[in-house]
This record gives sequence, structure tokens and C-alpha cells, in this order.
Amino acid sequence: MSACKRLLYLVKHRSLWAQVRRNVTTWSPVGAAFNAKPHRRLDVFEKNVGLFGVPELSCPAGFQAAAKTALKNTQRLVEKACSCPPGAETVECFDQLSDGLCKVADLADFIKVAHPDPAFREAAEKTCVDIGTVVEKLNTNVELCKSLKNLLDNPNIVAQLDPDTRRVAELFMFDFEISGIHLDDKRRKEAVGLHVKLLDLNNEFLVGSHMPNRIARSAIPEHLHLQFASEGSFIQVAGLHADSPDDLVREIAYRIYLYPNADLMDCLEELLKCRHKLAKLVGYESYGHRALKGTMAKTPETVMNFLQLLTDKLSDKTAKDFKMMRDMKKKLNPRNAELMPWDHPFLSGVLRAERYNIEPSLYSPYLSLGACMEGLNNLFSQLYGVSLMSEHPSAGEVWSEDVRKLAVVHETEGLLGYIYCDFFHRSDKPHQDCHFTIRGGRWCQETSQYQLPVVVLMLSLPHPSKSAPTLLTPGMMENLFHEMGHAMHSMLGRTRYQHVTGTRCSTDFAEVPSILMEYFATDYRVISQFARHYETGQPLPESMVARLCESKKVCGAADTQLQIFYAVLDQIYHSKPQNRSTTDILKDMQQKFYGLPYTPNTAWQLRFSHLIGYGAKYYSYLMSRAVASMVWKQCFIQDPLNRDMGERYRREMLAHGGAKEPMLMVEGIRAEERLTPCRLLFHLSSSTVSTV
Repeated sequence: MSACKRLLYLVKHRSLWAQVRRNVTTWSPVGAAFNAKPHRRLDVFEKNVGLFGVPELSCPAGFQAAAKTALKNTQRLVEKACSCPPGAETVECFDQLSDGLCKVADLADFIKVAHPDPAFREAAEKTCVDIGTVVEKLNTNVELCKSLKNLLDNPNIVAQLDPDTRRVAELFMFDFEISGIHLDDKRRKEAVGLHVKLLDLNNEFLVGSHMPNRIARSAIPEHLHLQFASEGSFIQVAGLHADSPDDLVREIAYRIYLYPNADLMDCLEELLKCRHKLAKLVGYESYGHRALKGTMAKTPETVMNFLQLLTDKLSDKTAKDFKMMRDMKKKLNPRNAELMPWDHPFLSGVLRAERYNIEPSLYSPYLSLGACMEGLNNLFSQLYGVSLMSEHPSAGEVWSEDVRKLAVVHETEGLLGYIYCDFFHRSDKPHQDCHFTIRGGRWCQETSQYQLPVVVLMLSLPHPSKSAPTLLTPGMMENLFHEMGHAMHSMLGRTRYQHVTGTRCSTDFAEVPSILMEYFATDYRVISQFARHYETGQPLPESMVARLCESKKVCGAADTQLQIFYAVLDQIYHSKPQNRSTTDILKDMQQKFYGLPYTPNTAWQLRFSHLIGYGAKYYSYLMSRAVASMVWKQCFIQDPLNRDMGERYRREMLAHGGAKEPMLMVEGIRAEERLTPCRLLFHLSSSTVSTV
């Protein structure tokens, strides 16, 4: 940034600086922006630019207008794709089709869960349904598919395509195939019907999996009533209360929250049957085989081998972890020392705290939100030459006054994209940390410019108080770094096609950049650059960071084994029909892959909401964590701020989004010619075990 531009930037943000100058600690502009309270804009004459700068979205009715425009363009592009000669132009048309629909659908998908105004949420929900219906029709449009097939069936034309164009063409064809395009009219209609039915079942299960259970107040001891929400003569249980120090509270919550719901059980059974029927109809052995084509793992057999290999390698460590937990429970409650599933999260936390004194309140004063954002800015600047610059959003551009807007600027490439930071708790806002793609990056042939990516990061942090900025626990800080890893995947990719932009890659690779960021978040060489007391400016002591890192290893094997159990359960549910109930399957897998006893009359699978978004792919977290560990050791463990390694990581992995096979990206970062599935499994299992 030139001296003149920097001066203008500081003048523009002088109000933020004025507020923080009163403190001992001073921050960079981005740190100051996040440690200051947002200023309410009172310019009533400022024009409403619409959500994310989309003019139509200045009111809820605008969603209908935006959808209408997108659908009109869709028809034009379908006609063009079906009539143009087969070649790169065909793929360009397909990508423009995808881009036009995604720009409306992805934005609506976010607004329907995040906007505080019910009218906006309802309009966005309707738009999602309308666009989704059109996408289903396109995926079974025979003429459209034929135009792509004519391209891919001609070796001479395929030979002229660059690797990215060829891969995107193959990915679009894969979407057609899994939708049943190759079937006759009768069976294709059946496939569409199953898709529609699954949309309803998915939504029903997702809603039901988060609904609280209730029990008569008289059924539990009176002195525990205050631990739960009341509903007339009933006690409402909306979660597992896993952090409660009271054994009985944890047990009651576990038994009631996981008590089987017959309707939801039927929904899950029907959902799994429909998925299997659809997979068989379109030519796959099981839903797992259909879901895993195109991923790093490729097949369910590879996934199960990976999970079994992990279990075998972790068995001794897992046994030791469970023994430590049993000893701790015996110490805390000699009368009832049997280790149960509701004890695991609490006791592992107790063991960490007892050994390493990692009370979050000791760390929080050093981890103000502004300090953490400053740390991210410094990290990205050193690794990639990228800066985060706070901008004031225009009127109507954001959905809540406390949303911050960041421009992501490269020192030579210029503006890379925008990140909207919806970080603070709000009623009716989902209590989960996540990343949303609002607009994907792509090269626009029609304008000869790059379409800049736009993303939202959603957290649920406490608001700043009158006396202090928002202070993060170590866990919150790690989550912030994790989600920013997703955002930078979107920002640093420069894919030619929107269909493979940023995080639009295989599920078992998508979490690699975000999990890798967790390593930076716990490395003192990184933390020491930003973690300082918000009042005194004193740095976070290295000994405290060391204790925090060591504490993560406590019960790490047992925690990983629990995730393995969930991943195995997901695989078995999506394999060939088992001819037994989902609860019987759970009992069996819990015994083989976890070890703590099954509790009668519970159905944990009915709370396994990841079955919807990650059906047959829950293993992705474990595999991505293993790949991230591999990348950390290969590139950053010696020097986490090494620019050459940052550029290499961007070049080999982040830049490609989903335009390159994940296995090839892993090979590129390891500088190996060829990784066989067996060698990959060995490396990944070894990487996982070494972290616990």
C-alpha cells in the first residue's frame, strides 16, 4: 500500500483509533476494528445497496427478482450449451450456468439461517427450494447432458482441453451420472422422485435431531430441576450437559436427550433405504460407493481399512486413556466408579485441567478478538503477502450492525476477495461455527476479469463489554483460526472455473486448510506475535502456551477413537442393507470401535445430524486431520512463518480448489512421484497416531 493510500486509510478509521488510544495496548487497524464497538450509521440519505451489494436484495421481495433473472439466464445458457460445437466453450457455458444459479442459491442458503428478519429468511428459503428444483431438472436434462457427452466421447477434442477444463467437464458429467441421466424415462423419473423424497426426509431428520426431549418433573430429583429448562410440569433436556461436574446430571441428560423417538427412528430408516435405492438405481453397489467416488478415499473399503488401521495403532493408547478416566472417576465418585459414555468428555477435561492448569479465564485477557485478528493478518502477510483490511459496509450491505467486512489484498496481485465476519452471538442465529461461500471465484470470459470470491465466517462470540473487548478462550481462538483457514482457501484459489472454486473440492480434502490453521494457532512462534494482554500489553507467557499444547495430548487417543466409532457407524449405515435396526448396528459398532458400554433405551444415531450433510463421509474429518498433520510436518514445523513454504503450500494446494485431484495435491506437497492407496493409508494413520 502506498504512503498516500495508507494515510487515507488511517484517516478513514480515525474513530477506531481514538477509542483504543485510551488503552495501554494499541492495535493495528484490523485489530482496532475488531476490538472497538461497531458504530451505528445514521446517514438516512445513503442509498441501500442490498445484501452483499446485490441491488435487488434491499428487501425480501428482491429474492424473487434475483431468482427470476438467474432462471432467465439459465434458459439462455442451456440453449447455448446445447447448440455450440463441442469444446472448451461447452464447459464455459456449464460453468456460467452453475455460477448464475449458485450466486443466488448460496446467498439464499446463508440468509435463510442468518438474517434476523423472518421475512428475509422466508423469502430466502423459498428461493432455495425454487433454485434447487431447477438444478434437479438440469441434472436430468438429456439434451444438456448429450452436449457434454459429445465432448467427452471425442478423444481428439478431449486432447485439446487443458487439465482444468477436462476435470471440470468430468465433474459435471459425474453430477449427471449420479442423478440417473443414463436411465430410461421411467427409471429417470423414479430417480427424480427419490431425490425429491430425500430432500424432505433430510430436512425432517435434521430438524428432529436438534429437538429437545422432555420428561415429567417428578421423574428426576427435585434438587436437579434447576439444571434443566422448565416447561410447565415437564423438564426439557436440549443437550448432553457433558461439562456438568455432577455425574447424575450428565447421566440424566444422556438418557433423556438420547431417548428414542419412534417417528424420527422411522424417518432415519426410510432415509437410509431411499439413499440405498437411489444408489442402486443409478448403478452403484451402495450409497457409500456413490458418495465416495471422486474423493481422496475413492471407496468404502479404503475408508474402513483406514479406520481399522487407526483403531489397531491406537489401541494401547486408548486403553491407557480409559484407565486414566476410570481412576479419575473413582477418585471423584468412589461409590460409582464405572466409566460410562456420559463421563468421557467431562473426565478428559478434568484430567487436562488437573495436570496443566489450563483454566480458560487465565488465557482470555491475552486473546482479545482484535489481537487474534491482528495475529491472523500478520500470519497471512508473512506466509502469502496478503493483508486483511477492514472496510465500512454500505447501507443495507450487511444483515446485522455488528457484521464486519474485510477486504483481502495481496501485495502484488491486488484485491483477492471479501470476507464478511458475522462473529457475535445473536438470538435466532445458529450456535455453530461455519464458513459460507456466497460467491465463487472464476475467470469471466465475458468481461475479461476475475470474479472475486465472497465468503461469510459465522461464529457465536460474546459481545464486547463496556470495560473490555471480546475476549476469547483458547478453544474459541482455535475455531476462529479454523474457519479463517476455509476463508483463505477461497481467497487464495485462483481457479478458472467457479464449479471448483476454493472449498468446492472433495469433502475429505476440504477440511485440510482449516485444520492446518489449528497448528498455527497453537505454535508459540505464531502466538507470541499477537497474544498480549488487552490492558497491559504484556505477552502471553510461553509456559502457558506449552501447557495448553501438552494438555491436548491428554486422552487424545480416546477422543480420536470416539470419532472413529462415529465414522464407522456412518459407513455401515450407508453400506448394503444390514437387515437389522440402526440401534442394533450402533450397539455392535460401539462395542467393536469404542469400548464404553451401550446404554439401553438410547439412540445416539438420532442426534447424529452429520448423517445429512456428511452421509458416508464423516471419516473426512479424520482423513483431513491426517493430511493436515502431514503438511505441517513437511512445510511448517521448522518455521511456521516461512514465506517460501507458504508460497509452496498455496501453489500446490490452495490455488487449485477442486480443479486438481486431491491425491495429486498431496503428492505435490510431499514431492513424491506416486502415492498408492496403501502407502497413503500408512502415512495418514501414522500422522494421526503421532498427534495423540
